[in-house]
Amino acid sequence: MSDLPYSAIVVSGDDAFDFLQAQLAADLQLVKDTAPTLAAWCNPKGRVICVMRVIATGDGLTLILPTELVDEVVRRLTMFRFRARVEFAVQDASEQQLGIRSSFEEWRLDNLRTGIPEILQAQSEEFTPHMLNLDLLDAVSVDKGCYPGQEIVARTHFRGATKRRCLRFESTEPVSPGDKVSDGERDVGEVLNAIGNDLLAVVPLDKADEALNINGITLLHLDIPYLEAKKK
Repeated sequence: MSDLPYSAIVVSGDDAFDFLQAQLAADLQLVKDTAPTLAAWCNPKGRVICVMRVIATGDGLTLILPTELVDEVVRRLTMFRFRARVEFAVQDASEQQLGIRSSFEEWRLDNLRTGIPEILQAQSEEFTPHMLNLDLLDAVSVDKGCYPGQEIVARTHFRGATKRRCLRFESTEPVSPGDKVSDGERDVGEVLNAIGNDLLAVVPLDKADEALNINGITLLHLDIPYLEAKKK
């Protein structure tokens, strides 16, 4: 058994690709077998259930996601299967499937520092893809066709209505996922991921460079490269 807290759902069968293309928000035409592709799975209200890494394997696709979400994801995917010729098998995930080149801890920290969110049970169905920057990470598509939440995702995209984003901060003391971010007067955001003094938090863009804190712990706003590129 793998020590990684991630598992793989092997989705096989004649309808595997079409079934997942109609469920996941990413365009699976872009998936290759050489590197994992990031993909969001949303509920009908456009909230992210989980963020997966997708790999083309054999006659289907393999979904890599946190182990604590696997049973619920398989249960819900099975509900949507209907008459589709598709099967699900759960396996341990490997470091190769996740793209880990050193250690799992360093991989997670590198993801955090480069603005790639990790969605666990506590964050599932809480945020939209745009709040998590998944539109900037090619984990959602607005023109591939229908999938759960697609209408809301597309409306947000074309109206440019994203006022809250996942931003990177450094704290003077360690904080925890779920902690509230305050501007000194009221709570304005929430910690998404935290490792040591590094964290990602979903906050209003117009608050990013204000004096924010978490229970009195000072935050310093740091750049995420793809967000900086978007501004130019």
